[in-house]
Amino acid sequence: MLQFEDFVVGESVHTRGIAVSQDDIIAFASRYDAQDFHTDPEAAKASFVGRLIGSGWHSCALLMRLIAEDFLLGSTAMGAPGIDEVKWLRPVFPGDVLSARRTVLETKASRSRPEMGLVRFRFELLNQRDEPVLEQTNWIMFGRRGSDVAAQPSGDWLAHAPHYERPASESPLIAPAEAPEPTRFFEELEIGRRYELGSFVFTPDEIVAFARSFDPQPFHMDEVAARTSLFGQLAASGWHTAAVWMATMVSHRKRQLAMTTGRPARLGPSPGFRNLRWSKPVLAGDCITYFSEVADKRESASRPQWGLFFHRNTGVNQRGEEVFSFDGCVFVERKPA
Repeated sequence: MLQFEDFVVGESVHTRGIAVSQDDIIAFASRYDAQDFHTDPEAAKASFVGRLIGSGWHSCALLMRLIAEDFLLGSTAMGAPGIDEVKWLRPVFPGDVLSARRTVLETKASRSRPEMGLVRFRFELLNQRDEPVLEQTNWIMFGRRGSDVAAQPSGDWLAHAPHYERPASESPLIAPAEAPEPTRFFEELEIGRRYELGSFVFTPDEIVAFARSFDPQPFHMDEVAARTSLFGQLAASGWHTAAVWMATMVSHRKRQLAMTTGRPARLGPSPGFRNLRWSKPVLAGDCITYFSEVADKRESASRPQWGLFFHRNTGVNQRGEEVFSFDGCVFVERKPA
């Protein structure tokens, strides 16, 4: 059982590989990131990459699965407060075999909770050519040696392969009552403009379906085991909360396109995000409403036909409490002359 004291700065460990098929990419994206270049091989030929690629959020979820297999399920892990930064470095293609490498960057004992320590990791998701496709840095909390923090309950948590299967009973995305405005080019974006993207109820079926593929920790998969966890009841994976944000964003974008007359403003790729925080757990039955605000924008020096806009994204539960936030950026087309 790995505890806080077992992690040594500089230590690096490589995991097994997971083969990613076209069906895997489409299955995940159809639920959480239904853009053509993730779901339609023919339509993807006209995209910025020119072929079908995996969602960046799918890559994050697969990294989480590898981390859970590698060491979390055999440790005194107590969760992660958030993610400092994710960089999407290369696309993931059908047929890629992805593995993970974890490196310990820093360790520190908690001053306020002596039974706990924090470990800062760099995680890299690597393809079969050993090229990094994703880099992630974040802290994870662990119980210390001699404390009463127990390892996670034993069980067959890895019985399900890392291939997403939608639950028999699905929770629908709930669109806002107000119709969205049409798409906007870079010059037309208003800093400070806030958009409601949509809402989603995290049912037990939804929580377990995501967790069994990507975050198979007991408190995400088993109601009995969850009662003895820090959450006290079944809780959604943080990556599930993030993936649903993406689903509401895509749904919002499609509603915008339906309101647009003339040629719409195209969106390009996102290089990644920063400061992702899970400020409160998302528990079974919670309804989370997602928002996105234009925080800043700047012209692109390398792509003169495009600009970058920066957005602050949040999720709020039915009690008005913020449960999720992150800072993202994406390329957006400039207005034609």
